[in-house]
Amino acid sequence: MQIIETALPGVKLIEPKVFGDDRGFFVESWNKQTFANLGLDLDFVQDNHSRSARGVLRGLHYQLNDPQGKLVRVVSGAVFDVAVDLRRSSPHFGKWVGYELSAENKRMMWVPPGFGHGFLVLSEAADFLYKTTAYYAPQWDRGVRWDDPDIGVQWPLGALDGPPRLSGKDQVAPWLKEAEVFP
Repeated sequence: MQIIETALPGVKLIEPKVFGDDRGFFVESWNKQTFANLGLDLDFVQDNHSRSARGVLRGLHYQLNDPQGKLVRVVSGAVFDVAVDLRRSSPHFGKWVGYELSAENKRMMWVPPGFGHGFLVLSEAADFLYKTTAYYAPQWDRGVRWDDPDIGVQWPLGALDGPPRLSGKDQVAPWLKEAEVFP
């Protein structure tokens, strides 16, 4: 397994070892000891699985109190996955990184607590899995606009047939300058 540092300290791109031949492949996607040996000593409490159609954009989401760290991966299809530093005290506040995660490349991304997260589905559909370090708490669920110019995520919208498909919640998410964020 290889850990790739990103431009945002704490956010990691993870490339697992893939063992494959003409019969298929095997990937160890989570091993507590292996991850701890690589500097990611994590305790997960919840696994989530979402399926989204092409052009669906989810995010940028975070949990204000009892923030969640997320280990994310795609098992079917492809997404452009984004993490945004939402810690006001961080020198990287409002900065983002984004990578394509797909069933084909088998990459994962570690999004630590204190970061917003979102993704855009690039394939006809995508099955997205994420492990979280804290339970979902709807009373603390927050979001920031996906198209906030102060963040400036360069979503690959040219890969779509039209505008991204958003939930009602994401359509009315606040701008970064108005959002409740981390200290």
